[in-house]
Amino acid sequence: MDNPCDIIEIFLQPGEYYFSDRNTRIRTVLGSCVAITFWHPHLLIGGMCHFMLPSRLKASDSSELDGRYGDEALSLMLHEIYNSQGTDPAQYYIKVFGGGDMFPDTHKRSNLKIGERNVERALVLLEQLNLTVTAHHLGGKGHRSLIFDIWNGHVWLKHAPTNA
Repeated sequence: MDNPCDIIEIFLQPGEYYFSDRNTRIRTVLGSCVAITFWHPHLLIGGMCHFMLPSRLKASDSSELDGRYGDEALSLMLHEIYNSQGTDPAQYYIKVFGGGDMFPDTHKRSNLKIGERNVERALVLLEQLNLTVTAHHLGGKGHRSLIFDIWNGHVWLKHAPTNA
């Protein structure tokens, strides 16, 4: 980080992704959603995607990728890493967060478990790509607040479990 006054702060909404340089901090809040961070330790670049659902239930008429879905959010990040940055995703530290059970009493009676499905999808996709997860904080009850400082690769996490 060159000058603390030069920091760009980005708040990532569900379905969004952002990739930038060392003067960037990315924040988000996760419930059942999952965020994946990518950080290049030598170039001090990185990004985060924040997805809501594992994948689309049915095909879309649009050929445009939608970051609300895990497989498509990861494709958007990989496009940025390969094409815009000209780097190899295997060079990045990858961290995965989220997938909390926001309504545990409701899920005892249903098969929804969206957080659990999001976590499973993220880990399977990364494994299929032979990408190593260097850290994670997944599942459980409640929500998480995340801060990703690209200048040093640190991800700060606050987990607020529910009492249900």
